[in-house]
Amino acid sequence: MEKIYMIPVNDAYNSADECPFCFLKNKAENDYLEYYLGPSLMEPDTRKITNKTGFCPEHMGKLNKSVTNRLGLGLVMHTHLKDFHDDISKDIIAAAPSKAGLLKGRSSDYKSKLNDIADRIDKRVAMCPICEKLNDTMRHYSEVTAWMFIHNDEFRKKFSETKYHCLPHTSVLLRQAAKLSQNEAADFVSALASSSDLAFNELIGDVEYFTLKFDYRNSDKPWGNSKNAIQRSMRFLSSDRRDFDEQLGKKQS
Repeated sequence: MEKIYMIPVNDAYNSADECPFCFLKNKAENDYLEYYLGPSLMEPDTRKITNKTGFCPEHMGKLNKSVTNRLGLGLVMHTHLKDFHDDISKDIIAAAPSKAGLLKGRSSDYKSKLNDIADRIDKRVAMCPICEKLNDTMRHYSEVTAWMFIHNDEFRKKFSETKYHCLPHTSVLLRQAAKLSQNEAADFVSALASSSDLAFNELIGDVEYFTLKFDYRNSDKPWGNSKNAIQRSMRFLSSDRRDFDEQLGKKQS
């Protein structure tokens, strides 16, 4: 009997044309984007988190594209800016080194202070509650996927016949496989490796054919599956990025 936590995974493997985990990630990511621009943004516990973390550059951009709640995004940005300012601005000012002169020699202490503050900024800019939730969600989906592969023959067949898993999500599944028994991991990784190898070979061939099409001697040959080979390769290497195909469409239009 299908359990409720199995439904999203089954849906992804039934619906996805390419990487099922990209399908799962996109759905979860959209849910979290809506969550942080929804009623939760006025909840004290949520605002306490977003005041400290803000959002990573990628999710900041996706929130900016959303038209669901511009006011909410403004409120979050306002309190996050204030928190960031209170945390870092005075230290940046204090870290400015004094100029070396005749009475005051040179000092290398300022270098470590500047690097420490730069590290703090980098750490805060990279913080993102959406990324944290997504990472937890994808780990959960990898656990469910491995369990279903081991205990459900129908799903095992479905998993084995999947076109491919992109490399970032192959990594997630390999880490999950490392938690299985040796015999379970042998079957799971063999199925994963087989689809990955097929994907590599197909994309290598398609990208090569794409490049050969630029030779005038091949200009009359059909494109076949190579016309969007670069975009498909990008998705395989970097996880699903729908703007890859959007950029292709802009150039072709």
